[in-house]
Amino acid sequence: MITVKKLLTLKERTRLRKISMILHEAAVDLRNGNPVDLEYINEVLPVAGFEALDASELSASDTLAFRLEDVSQALLSKLGAEPSDWDFKTADGSLDSSKRVVQDKVLVLDRIRSPYNVGAIFRSAEAFGISRIILVEGTASPEHVRALRTSRGTTTVVPWTFMPESEVVSFLHGYDPACVIALELGGTSINEFAFPSRGVAVLGSEEFGISPEVLSCCGSRVTIPMGGSKGSLNVSVAAGILLQRWF
Repeated sequence: MITVKKLLTLKERTRLRKISMILHEAAVDLRNGNPVDLEYINEVLPVAGFEALDASELSASDTLAFRLEDVSQALLSKLGAEPSDWDFKTADGSLDSSKRVVQDKVLVLDRIRSPYNVGAIFRSAEAFGISRIILVEGTASPEHVRALRTSRGTTTVVPWTFMPESEVVSFLHGYDPACVIALELGGTSINEFAFPSRGVAVLGSEEFGISPEVLSCCGSRVTIPMGGSKGSLNVSVAAGILLQRWF
């Protein structure tokens, strides 16, 4: 257990990250009924800029774990490093790609402009076995700060590349058209569609959809059935539904 004196010698970001980890581990131990050195925790909290807990707070074992986890997450938020629940991590804190189930499936993003959506799509693609993502030029960069925020580290796990539209068309022509799926209105319901075991799924922007050149390469068109008055879903939400169904 690192001493408070040692914590004070660390650089601020390193110190806050370390304290976040200490508090998270204490919260997990409390939830599991394991013993926790609460006196030590109370010495650590002020080092992170938080008030020490009083006796009544320390004795409230049913809520203390949540309190400590809230502080832990607040520190990570300050650092811009919030993790996802139950992530598999390597020793250096990055996502462990060896835990992935990777299938022979590629995702093409056609001019999706929002970096938030691009990042969110990467997160779903990583979860549902996508081996590679191709971004048609004009799509927001996965390296944009907003994409990095919503991707939660998955842009470093799922391989990706930018291609001009002409190269994407050539790439898609290398597949049996039946294995190239467009997510568009007016297609077969994903509840009824017989997904191929390998292939490519293509997503376009919410406003314009998939370009005619890219769409012409798609031998299948699938649609997500909906029951609302809104005519479409956010593209990252739609991507998650499609990829889970294909997985």
